[in-house]
Amino acid sequence: MTHDSHARRYEQRKVTPKENRVATSAMIASLAAEGYDTEPAPFGHALVELAKTREDIVGLSADLAKYTDLHIFANAYPDRFYQMGMAEQVLVSAAAGLAREGFTPFATTYAVFASRRAYDFIAMAIAEENLPVKIVCALPGLTTGYGPSHQATEDLAIFRGLPNMTIVDPCDAVDIRQMVPVLADHKGPVYSRLLRGKVPSVLTRYKPDYQFQLGRAQLIREGKDVLMVTSGFMTMRALDAAERLSKDGVDVAVLHNPTIKPLDRATILAEAGRGGRLVVTAENHTIVGGLGEAVATTLLTNGVTPTFRMIGLPDEFLEAGALPTLHDMYGISVDGIVRQIKGWI
Repeated sequence: MTHDSHARRYEQRKVTPKENRVATSAMIASLAAEGYDTEPAPFGHALVELAKTREDIVGLSADLAKYTDLHIFANAYPDRFYQMGMAEQVLVSAAAGLAREGFTPFATTYAVFASRRAYDFIAMAIAEENLPVKIVCALPGLTTGYGPSHQATEDLAIFRGLPNMTIVDPCDAVDIRQMVPVLADHKGPVYSRLLRGKVPSVLTRYKPDYQFQLGRAQLIREGKDVLMVTSGFMTMRALDAAERLSKDGVDVAVLHNPTIKPLDRATILAEAGRGGRLVVTAENHTIVGGLGEAVATTLLTNGVTPTFRMIGLPDEFLEAGALPTLHDMYGISVDGIVRQIKGWI
């Protein structure tokens, strides 16, 4: 416990008036997304479809199959599903062993447990050996209100430094459904974030021909005033903010990056090099070591120097509470994005 948190322990809590409270559970299964259609458990269903034609596909979970949508696969293929218990180190080690025997394992848990608890096992058993293990993790960044024990706000920074590791941060049900066979075809290890439960379908509303491509960024919305470089559900938030800002005469482009590593530097440089636009990164991750710093490094080392800003989570352990309240508090809600961009232009 830090000095600050110890002091707060004995402070009188400020009570929000009932009429202003947001009535949602801290641990919600689905990300709220007004106005979008949703798909139930796109990861689980996509894995089942893939397994129909590929006998090498197996699934593993650390006592969290229901909470990573892997229970869909477990019900369809019980003889190809392995419940490893609450032991992430065992989970990834077993996945490595299966990969050595010719299988393509999809190992699921919460992002915070894979990145913090099992990192050394992933590094030594999977990444160093360049094995085709796909680590797919729910509750990335600030997608639970349960506090620092479950908020994986630094997972991208942790895995970006790991050689051989490909990193994916999908936006929506479309990304998730389409990425599953692509990840399975990839020869090396992958760490992917996962939205679970009823997942919004966003990308095809703005780009009907959208197709997930590993290692490729895609421009989802054109705009002449601001370029937002985004990943994960922040692409959805950026698109919603762009619609709101357009009513105030601010034209915002959105460049979606489902792959964090390897980053699509060529597309980012081409878009950021179109002069006169404010460039803003937006991510559901700490501003330390994630998409924002990766984009900043790409721009500076290639001599592209637009006015540049980052939207992301602060470098601190976050509060617990209802997600809408937390997202607004930390500036990753639609309102928060709009406020920040208006302050910069």
